[in-house]
Amino acid sequence: MNIIDPLTDTRWDDLVSRHPQATAFHERGWLEALQQTYGYEPFVVTSASSGEALADGIVACRIASWLTGTRLVSLPFADHCDPLFGDAAQRASLLGRLVEECGRQHCAYLEMRPLLAQVEMGNRFQPDESFCFHELDLAPGVEQLFKNLHKDSIQRKIRRAEKEQVSCEAGRGDELIDAFYGLLLMTRRRHQLPPQPKNWFRNLARNMGNGLHIRLARKNGVPIAAMLTLSHGTTVIYKYGCSDGAFHQLGGMPFLFWKLIEESKAAGAERIDFGRSEMNNEGLIAFKDKFGTSKRTLTYYRYPQAAGRSAQAWGDSRLVRRIFSILPDGILSAAGRVLYRHIG
Repeated sequence: MNIIDPLTDTRWDDLVSRHPQATAFHERGWLEALQQTYGYEPFVVTSASSGEALADGIVACRIASWLTGTRLVSLPFADHCDPLFGDAAQRASLLGRLVEECGRQHCAYLEMRPLLAQVEMGNRFQPDESFCFHELDLAPGVEQLFKNLHKDSIQRKIRRAEKEQVSCEAGRGDELIDAFYGLLLMTRRRHQLPPQPKNWFRNLARNMGNGLHIRLARKNGVPIAAMLTLSHGTTVIYKYGCSDGAFHQLGGMPFLFWKLIEESKAAGAERIDFGRSEMNNEGLIAFKDKFGTSKRTLTYYRYPQAAGRSAQAWGDSRLVRRIFSILPDGILSAAGRVLYRHIG
């Protein structure tokens, strides 16, 4: 078993481009954005020798934090990240080597976020957090996809947005990032949480290239809703969404989701990954259900099964969340820049 640097070893790019379980989260662009924004240094455990093509690999980053503990995560800020297994005989060895690396780097634990490979994690890893995962199959025709949308909650709002002449533009330029981030600040404040650093989105846009799109809805030129998506192969990932609550009656978010569905279908995508939802977030789960998605449980795994709370538990405090809700924009953004590197 060997360790390689996925930021410099092009064999990783080749494996990601052809492995059936690879997603946008495995791509070099995501890893470069992690390194540039948060200082995380990604590495890959593989069975390949030097100069040999990669048949497998597990990517992870070390998060060194005095606030949330030092740990290995595969992969920070990714909703899911499957080990890219090859030969079944190598799976236990790859995971074993990663466990060794956890000890060598003096980490308290190793966290895996598999979507498809949960049954292959072995008995070293124990289930930790679980989420609800939604996915939309794009095989039906466009008319059927629209019929599958909830009639009152989604179809009606899409038609309202069209009647109100809400516009949609897409791209990844600085102006779109600025508009997106302004809406993100509003949304995170409503949720009583700090926003991710603006540089995170700038770095993603620069490094992901054509695999990233920001869609922005406007009413009379005013930004009312936005989403950021990632694409890899035949899958599109809905990663971030935000909106101005004052315009919710115009149906900006349902309108953008429908544009995403139409455009993804036209581009040859086969599925849209709607991402994870907290199990106790019944409103968000119900919202995603209304797009005709299927859902299943997404479980994260740890080795060893660490006692204590998750890295994101700091946001559970009502007092902390209340403080976030009243901070000025500049201080709220600064809080995000400080805190997110500890979360992963």
